[in-house]
Amino acid sequence: MSARRLLVATLAASSLLGAATVPAIASPSVSAGHAFGYADDGVRLDYQKNVAVRVLKGAFERGDTAVVDRFVRADYIQHNPTAPDGADTLKNLAVAMHQQFPDAKYDVKRVISENDLVVVHSNLVLTPGSRGSAVFDIFRFQGGKIAEHWDTGQNVPDSSVNGNDMFSTVSRPQTGQPGPRWLTASNKKLVTRAFDRLIVDKDLSALDTYWSTEYHQHNPTIADGLAGARDGLGAYFRAFPELAASRKRVVAEGDLVAVHSHYVNAPGEHGQAVVDLFRVRGGKIVEHWDVLQDVPATSANDNTMNTLVASGTPGARRMTAARTRRTWMSPVHFFHHSTVICPVAVTGGSAAAASLKNGRSVRALVR
Repeated sequence: MSARRLLVATLAASSLLGAATVPAIASPSVSAGHAFGYADDGVRLDYQKNVAVRVLKGAFERGDTAVVDRFVRADYIQHNPTAPDGADTLKNLAVAMHQQFPDAKYDVKRVISENDLVVVHSNLVLTPGSRGSAVFDIFRFQGGKIAEHWDTGQNVPDSSVNGNDMFSTVSRPQTGQPGPRWLTASNKKLVTRAFDRLIVDKDLSALDTYWSTEYHQHNPTIADGLAGARDGLGAYFRAFPELAASRKRVVAEGDLVAVHSHYVNAPGEHGQAVVDLFRVRGGKIVEHWDVLQDVPATSANDNTMNTLVASGTPGARRMTAARTRRTWMSPVHFFHHSTVICPVAVTGGSAAAASLKNGRSVRALVR
């Protein structure tokens, strides 16, 4: 790769993450599946982040279908339960949304990429003046294009018990950019162990091992610090002794680690799709953001909200053929269904019992 192309790609990524805007430059010709040396692998990850944000902002802020044609595979696999598979559906939705919400903003807060996956944390605001929704989008790349997509979303409430919003960075350094990539492997290993021990195994002592006493919380229903997490999780585990939490994928870059998981409070329930984003500093978890969404009983595609379906497989080809038999929904229905859940109006601990009647959202207590 020439030095000029390396410089262009680096500047593009720097501009993207520093200003939360997407530079209008030609993207480097980097295959998402090709293995280069460390420097070139960094360029590939920056390219994937650049493309993910360009597609989100281009499609949903400007109704740009050309960006979908350029960067999304025709056999695009969709896990949002309200949308059929395929790039054509995405283009139709982009046009309809821009017509109905011409001032919509996809305000990107932070982006991380590892291997072929990109995680984008955003504040989606359809109408100016509203708080909008907190959204995590996860994209899988194949051959330099977006091949698969998962997301979770929920409304941003009017207030928060911890005084933090759902998007800011409180721990230092106060930046939305991930730390250096040489930290990725160790931080991913730490968060994976912490998540499995605390959530999967329901072992509260994990908080003492992996969490910092300086723990900043962005779930709006839970106070800062370890005490709120300990009280909320303890109540949650007691209320749902048959809770089954399964980790689906972990994506890390630098000091940021995202865990995509599926929570089922009791056998027979559809559960919730959840993305937790953790920040690690000095070998301890210091900050946390999350988004929770109920898994519906039915879906407009043949996929679940958590599994992976590789493009080009027989299953993916069947989905591509089947999508012509489905209809795509209006943007109001799409965004209402995919980014709205009923918030829990409790703060955890002893208040947990009051929220058990809302089994779909009780998991918010743990954060």
